[in-house]
Amino acid sequence: MSLIATPETFRLREVFTISRGSRTEAKVLTVHLSRGGFTGWGECVPYARYGESLESVTAQIEGLPEGVTREALQRLLPPGAARNAVDCALWDHAAKAAGRRVWQLAGLAEPVPQTTAYTLSLDSPENMRAAAARNAQRPILKIKLGTPDDMARIEAVRAGAPKPTIIVDANEGWSAEVYADLAPHLLRLGVAMVEQPLPAGKDDMLAEIARPLPVCADESCHDRATLAPLKGKYDLVNIKLDKTGGLTEALALRDAARAAGFGVMVGSMVGTSLAMAPAVLVAQGALYTDLDGPLLLAEDRANPLHYEAGQVYPPEVALWG
Repeated sequence: MSLIATPETFRLREVFTISRGSRTEAKVLTVHLSRGGFTGWGECVPYARYGESLESVTAQIEGLPEGVTREALQRLLPPGAARNAVDCALWDHAAKAAGRRVWQLAGLAEPVPQTTAYTLSLDSPENMRAAAARNAQRPILKIKLGTPDDMARIEAVRAGAPKPTIIVDANEGWSAEVYADLAPHLLRLGVAMVEQPLPAGKDDMLAEIARPLPVCADESCHDRATLAPLKGKYDLVNIKLDKTGGLTEALALRDAARAAGFGVMVGSMVGTSLAMAPAVLVAQGALYTDLDGPLLLAEDRANPLHYEAGQVYPPEVALWG
């Protein structure tokens, strides 16, 4: 078996800003797994928030034993970016070797297009209003927030885009006091959901207040092991393959979350169509899909995902799976 991890960089269309900082490019790690005349591939985005870097994730992958299986991989690597890329490459390899699609191997229904959110990055109220107006035809806009001065931004986006459903993502950037002050205004402006308003590990207040505005766990939810403590604090969980450690755990987390009464959102880091492709399978039937990464790029993979009328389509076999 040959397992090769290669760092790659893809330019963004414009600066992308969240409460933790800005970027002008997506730095990803591409994994190629070859054996028996077939090659599968996957992509991950190492995330500094979780102590990951391109170097640390590459070292994890290079430390795997020859002939690693998908089942063994779940034990050998923790949830995170390294396991994600290899897990997705193993799924892709298995599909190619079997002459079938991944959704068939996983016992899933044939995937269909899903309505996806489009993300507006954190900026001045004036710039966010202009960005909202340019994208006012999209069905769902996701607003990046996370500062004490977000009220003007929310008002500006709604003024620029009166019709779309709006969801907001604070990326752990608010205090309990700021969130309590903003929540009534979010409701007034028709915001449908708020994602990770408080820092992970400092979100107990969410269990003590009424939640007329649904709250989604992102940084607080990684895999099934992190699900139980969220009960009573969150209404939804955001499943990202770079957090779960691949498609295998993502599908299991989706089923466990629904069984526990949580709504499901499926998101991703900023990556290429290769990173989004397996997530489209997880997103089937989700309350919210946020797989717009390729729309934020100035360049993408060959055979990219198809986006049309606010929807993301399942991958073609030439891309993945």
